[in-house]
Amino acid sequence: SSRPEAGRAPHAGAPRLKLQLLSDLHLETEPFEPVPAPGAELLVLAGDIDATWAGFDRFAGWPVPVIYVAGNHEFDGRELGAAWAELRTRTAALGWTLLERERLVLADGAGRRVRFVGSVRWCDFDLLGEPRRAAAMRAGDYFLRLMGATVGGRPFDAAAMREQALACREWLLAELA
Repeated sequence: SSRPEAGRAPHAGAPRLKLQLLSDLHLETEPFEPVPAPGAELLVLAGDIDATWAGFDRFAGWPVPVIYVAGNHEFDGRELGAAWAELRTRTAALGWTLLERERLVLADGAGRRVRFVGSVRWCDFDLLGEPRRAAAMRAGDYFLRLMGATVGGRPFDAAAMREQALACREWLLAELA
């Protein structure tokens, strides 16, 4: 196998970046004060950080570069099209790199390239299989009404979310091929 065993270092030529990974913080409701991880070379904020975006300020001036991939809750109560533009502006002002169906290639300390790919992981409602998709989408519609997001002036419902999920999956599969 080309994967290193647990506790063993990867082969000598493998790129190495020390990451700090934070996800599902839900700072709009949960108490959490982020602290830079000792030795981290990059912070990855991987979705559902703060539905209000106010908590993003806790990461202003972070001592290492920040990659951000939005989660579904970053769109609560927002119009998706406008929210993407506003989110890109907000994260750029913080000095972050927002990845949405995008890649970023960085170099480690030895100059070896490390590729990051990012996209929201919208729900496709297929966890229980195609026969149960309709039931899952009905349940999803209930929670999406609470989420209150819109797309193109229409409610962001389960069908719209599935459409986004399939597009993101298609992009990711092509990117990783």
